[in-house]
Amino acid sequence: MLRHTSRTSAIAVAIAVALGLTLTVAATPVAAADTSVQKQSRPDARDDRTDRTEHADRTDRIDRAARTDANGRYTAEEIRRFLVSFYGKHGPSAWEREHQVSAELKKKAAETPDHDLLLCAQNTPRDISVGKVTTAQSARVGWATITTYWSGDRKEQFTAYVDLDATRPIELLDVACSV
Repeated sequence: MLRHTSRTSAIAVAIAVALGLTLTVAATPVAAADTSVQKQSRPDARDDRTDRTEHADRTDRIDRAARTDANGRYTAEEIRRFLVSFYGKHGPSAWEREHQVSAELKKKAAETPDHDLLLCAQNTPRDISVGKVTTAQSARVGWATITTYWSGDRKEQFTAYVDLDATRPIELLDVACSV
């Protein structure tokens, strides 16, 4: 019986180790020998929340490092994601116009109340697409051709410019309506 209990204990220990569990073996006489596996306690909600927050912070730092180049500039990929998100399918929202447009461009757009400078149009397009992004490190800008699609299979293009400086939030710097 002792031999059987030792073998059972050894197997229980091996299974516990394989499962990463903590094992408690009762040190009682052979007849009452018992092996049990303790359940790992789950961290309380505060610790779990803290772990998720720390993970999110690390992920954000990794993501930020991955999207900027070695000199702290936004990459063409990041600028493209921004422009696709900014323009969407029908143009920027009021929030995007307020928070993701440079002060100079807002002022310039305010001077053309009958024309939407950010879309180079007077109306809302049926669809919008963003072309390939080019970056000019010496000029500190990136740009892409934006194509707007209108009824009657009409399309128009303009160029949108974005600042490369990743130490500041990404924003639309300027728009050139004639491509």
